[in-house]
Parts: sequence; C-alpha cells; structure tokens
Amino acid sequence: MKHTILIFREKRNLGHPETAALVKKAAAAALREENVEEPCEISVTLTDDAGIHAVNRDHRGVDRPTDVLSFPIDEPDLDTGCRFLGDMVLSLERTQAQSEEYGGGYAHECQYLTVHSVLHLLGYDHLDEGEEKARMRAREKAIMKELGYDF
Repeated sequence: MKHTILIFREKRNLGHPETAALVKKAAAAALREENVEEPCEISVTLTDDAGIHAVNRDHRGVDRPTDVLSFPIDEPDLDTGCRFLGDMVLSLERTQAQSEEYGGGYAHECQYLTVHSVLHLLGYDHLDEGEEKARMRAREKAIMKELGYDF
C-alpha cells in the first residue's frame, strides 16, 4: 500500500525543518489505522496564519485564521490510479502557538492536527458535541497512541 503525501510550502523557511516528515508520518499512521488499503494521495499546504486566514475566508466564508483546514475530494486520479482524498492546509504559525499553549510540543501538535485533518478527509466530523465528535476523538486518540503519544 503506497500512499502519496504531497507537501507544499507557501514560504521558504516556514516552520520547523522536520515538519514535512512529521506530517507524512502522521498521515500515513492515520491511513493505516483507518484501514485505507488502496493507494491514495493527499495534498498538504504548509502556510502561516495570514495564508490560512485567506483560505478560510475565501473557501468557507470565515474571516479569521485557524489551525488546519480539510477539503475532502475523494475521487480517483485518472493519471496515477490513486484515490485523491483531498487537500489539507496547515498553519505552522498556529501549530507553534498551540504547542506552547497546550504544552505538548511542536511535534505532537503538528501530528495531532495532521491526524485530525486526515480523519476529516475520510469523512469524520465534529460539528456537534454528540456521537460523531466522540467517535472522531476516540480515533484521534488511538492514532496518536500508535504514533507514540499518550494522548
């Protein structure tokens, strides 16, 4: 099972040097733990708060920055034969701030946000405080445990 995680940086020297590796490892773990067996592809854009603010405003009508955005597509890529799950946009500025605020460290926050986003690409949601949110949080916790975090 070969998954492709494409990483794009909007700016040079944005985030920590290990960010791409952290994102790829977390995305692969989420796909593995969710039993995604067919080859698939995810596009990840690493940006700052201004960049994600613009995407959030333009695509969701929400005029503020956020930590991560997920845009599920889930269609076959006719050129590669892979299943294209969708796009993820991650604010590394917000990742750093939240790592300090929550105390888990940069690697933990980066991988948590990646897992969270991949689950959205796979159809999970948490719009209310009900069963769907609890199911998504349980999957996040299990995947983070597989990544070595006692979440």
